[in-house]
Amino acid sequence: MENFGSFIYNKCLDFAIRITKLYIFLTEEKRENVLSKQILRSGTSIGANLAEAQYGTSKKDFLAKVYISLRETAETMYWLEILKRSNYLTEEQYNSIYKDCEELKKLFMSITKKTKETLKPNS
Repeated sequence: MENFGSFIYNKCLDFAIRITKLYIFLTEEKRENVLSKQILRSGTSIGANLAEAQYGTSKKDFLAKVYISLRETAETMYWLEILKRSNYLTEEQYNSIYKDCEELKKLFMSITKKTKETLKPNS
């Protein structure tokens, strides 16, 4: 990915690795197998959709894929909240990974806003 793309792509990749390690922790240490699969799916999907967006056939296609990344980020935040409230994650563990997820959400919101502006007529 180019310029901003490699920055956010690497952030997504790092986040997916954290999510994968969280999945291993939850399944091996906490013996939790339902929520962990959900967060693994949504947390790793964030970057996968961004990778697809890079090869969108148009700006609208790019925007649609980035929106999917944004939605997957919101879903991941939801699962993290459940894991915290269910005491599968400590406050410290939750805060650390939630902060990273929130940062991704803000980046995707910025990208979608800027991309929508470029799609407006007379921009």
